[in-house]
Amino acid sequence: MPQTMQPVTPTPHDVLVNIHSEYGTAAALEARRLAEKYQKDFLSCEDIVSIMGIGRNNARQLMSSSSFPTIEVGNRKVVSVIAFTLWSLKSDNDHI
Repeated sequence: MPQTMQPVTPTPHDVLVNIHSEYGTAAALEARRLAEKYQKDFLSCEDIVSIMGIGRNNARQLMSSSSFPTIEVGNRKVVSVIAFTLWSLKSDNDHI
């Protein structure tokens, strides 16, 4: 009977290495900068308001969008700094 391999959860270091190889050093540095500035690995709606310079209603609408990489923690929606950085880069590239 063939053995099935269990999926391996990447470490934060592995994710940053992947960001570096796919999007360059600037993306990895931006993810690190945001994590250090906000002293957390997950961003709230208020953080998105601050980072993007948009209103609270627009931030909530964005976080409810299927294209935005949120996760639910209890009844709150948050986005990881790494996912936000990648989404931002992808979003910028889609509009070029």
